[in-house]
Amino acid sequence: MKNSMTLNIKGTLISLQRPLVMGILNITPDSFYGGCRCFEADAILRRADEIIAQGGDIIDVGAYSSRQGADDVSEEEEIRRLALALPLIREKYPETVISVDTFRANVARYAIEECGAHIINDITAGEGDPFMFETIAKLNVPYIVMHMRGNPQTMQELTNYKGDITTEVIAYFSEKINTLRSMGVNDIILDPGFGFAKTLEQNYILMKNLGDIAQFKLPLLVGISRKTMIYKYLNSTPEDSLPGTIALNSFALAKGANILRVHDVKECVDTIKIFEKLR
Repeated sequence: MKNSMTLNIKGTLISLQRPLVMGILNITPDSFYGGCRCFEADAILRRADEIIAQGGDIIDVGAYSSRQGADDVSEEEEIRRLALALPLIREKYPETVISVDTFRANVARYAIEECGAHIINDITAGEGDPFMFETIAKLNVPYIVMHMRGNPQTMQELTNYKGDITTEVIAYFSEKINTLRSMGVNDIILDPGFGFAKTLEQNYILMKNLGDIAQFKLPLLVGISRKTMIYKYLNSTPEDSLPGTIALNSFALAKGANILRVHDVKECVDTIKIFEKLR
């Protein structure tokens, strides 16, 4: 088996020894942070330009908002949005790694086969579509497995765990990893799912114990950028949550995070530079 701290991107191994920055580009009208909503071609390219100019390694494109209580979006509409954005980004930045945030197998297939995307980022870890794991195995692309219960409409009603949140997340990942590996999927990235089916206190417990998830020796993605665990704790807003984001990202790096998914790319790149200097 290949080194687990690399990603196979269409035959090219991308090292994760240096933490990578994943810049968020949402093609949605209702994502929780307005700074990264891009619904037209010009706005999409401006955001892609910004991510690349500021040092981002991966562009994560999402056409279905996963914020709590977000409206449902049809599969056809999700594909329509991606059909606008992905070719624009691929044409201008053919060497840039593109991740697509979707839980639908057909959308994943379309994004990879028709639009040249490289990674699938699934907030449901296969729970949202029974054909997703099979599809990922056939596509042979890196797959981000996130911990969540329910869906964006119901997740915050499902925070009553039987035991410790960290133990629950580790057990969840263990089951998913075993299933995926039995199907031939080796490029697996783990995302603890901060803010998804977790109370504010559970988010901080999970962050404190983030190093425990490193036992799988798989790449670890952390996405806490401007989330409720920051602005609700500080009695603030997403717009005022950059300092808290930097603080938590710094802690996540010290606990072994390999990929940081963020709205503010430059600030994250600078955080990693300082972290690498100290390391």
